[in-house]
Amino acid sequence: MSGLETKAIVDINQTANRFTSSIVLKAGGRAIDAKSILGLSFSLLSREQYQLEIYGPDEAAATTAMKEAFVRHGLRVEI
Repeated sequence: MSGLETKAIVDINQTANRFTSSIVLKAGGRAIDAKSILGLSFSLLSREQYQLEIYGPDEAAATTAMKEAFVRHGLRVEI
């Protein structure tokens, strides 16, 4: 895993953990809790299209922040 991937995993995880909403990352046929750094480390290894499902009381703010986190690291995401 390169330094860029590590930075992306940590940034996305920290961003997700700022919110109470459920944030699920779907990639490669898997659904991973974005608040799980271990799950992210297995899911963000390739440059593919990711899908996020966000539900909860702060989902609007979480959606904006998560999209920004993915874009910061050049990762394609659909919400």
